Amino acid sequence: MKLQERDNSPINKILVIMPTYNERENLEGIVPKIISQDSRINMLIVDDNSPDGTGLIADKFAKENSRIKVIHRKGKLGLGSAYVLGFRYSLENRFDLTFTMDADFSHPVDKLPEMISTVEQGYDLVIGSRWVEGGGTVNWPRNRERLSQTASKYTRIVTGLPVKDTTAGFQAFRKRVLENIEIDGMKSDGYSFQIETKFKVWRNGFRLKEIPIIFKDRVIGVSKLSKRIIFEAFFIVWWLRISSIFSKV
Repeated sequence: MKLQERDNSPINKILVIMPTYNERENLEGIVPKIISQDSRINMLIVDDNSPDGTGLIADKFAKENSRIKVIHRKGKLGLGSAYVLGFRYSLENRFDLTFTMDADFSHPVDKLPEMISTVEQGYDLVIGSRWVEGGGTVNWPRNRERLSQTASKYTRIVTGLPVKDTTAGFQAFRKRVLENIEIDGMKSDGYSFQIETKFKVWRNGFRLKEIPIIFKDRVIGVSKLSKRIIFEAFFIVWWLRISSIFSKV
């Protein structure tokens, strides 16, 4: 696996992809904070027909600010497919840098400038990591913390992926990464989607960097984690390992 040449091309256009389902109250607070971090930032909100009216709030923001766009889907179709849709949108509109980010304030908005700056140093994927030195969690149930740490350790052992926080969802991708990891061929969703994207980035020789974040458990709304998502993550790492042996990922 050959390491890619360092990319020092300028970052002129930035997209934050934010999937939503019943995040009305969170969305009202987080969108202005994100947009205010950097004049290059645009947002794409992908709403899965939220019954609480999240989509209406998103439309209001889009009407008031041309840097905000909304895609409405017909139902709850999953995190992975929302991000794939967002990645396609990013490529079609030639964004230089694309973030994946939760709407519930668990990902610290004030880390966006540091992540952008880190990419500008020549990295292809920058990960907001809970499990590197300086990172951590606040108000997260101990069982969730153990699950996340165990999942990351399990993934590293099975796949060899050199990332401490393999299920991290706060990420920044350079355009050339999205152009080369076959986003339409993604097999997974939820936790496992986060694992699969990192694995493909690494296997393609792109430069990865984890920076510490403090992950805060949501105050408003309900977690979307389910047993199905956990089981999918358990098995997807073996699919990645086996597929890599036959050079399919």
